[in-house]
Amino acid sequence: MAEFLQALDPSKLVLVETFLSFVTCAFAAPSYNLPIFLFGIYAQESAEAVQSLKSFTLLLAGSIVLDIIWMARNHQNWFIRTVTILTQILKVPTVLAFGAALRQRGAQFSGIGFRGNDLSGATVWSMPGGFTSFGTGGREGYQNVDDETDVPTAKPPGPTPGLGSSNNQTAPGAYQSV
Repeated sequence: MAEFLQALDPSKLVLVETFLSFVTCAFAAPSYNLPIFLFGIYAQESAEAVQSLKSFTLLLAGSIVLDIIWMARNHQNWFIRTVTILTQILKVPTVLAFGAALRQRGAQFSGIGFRGNDLSGATVWSMPGGFTSFGTGGREGYQNVDDETDVPTAKPPGPTPGLGSSNNQTAPGAYQSV
């Protein structure tokens, strides 16, 4: 199955489905297919656009269910119904091909928005009055808001020798000429 998915060209699949959706848009057919496929053409063009490619793949997967509901509730001509069913059949390998392309780019579908259900990843939660995790890596206890923290203080800047004469009347913070 993996070899089959890698052999598919997602851009050609999207172009064929865009054409089929364009043919059916003048008749009684799902009106959301053409905009989804046009977005798919746009999303697959950029190699860095992982988020929009993920959005297109999820929209396309969701539209498979919507197509079934739409065809059950609406009447179509036999030719337009055949083209709609063909478009729906082609959506399955398109979703699988775009899913494989996303995995190659490093994207994940599990835990959408939370990096694979890893809420403790790179996020640093620290606030006054909370538990601290400084030191050896373990929790050292509760930090009160009124407790002093060991923050290194900066030395006040002293006069720098040789940067102008003492009788120079410049405003504080103004540029100095050397």
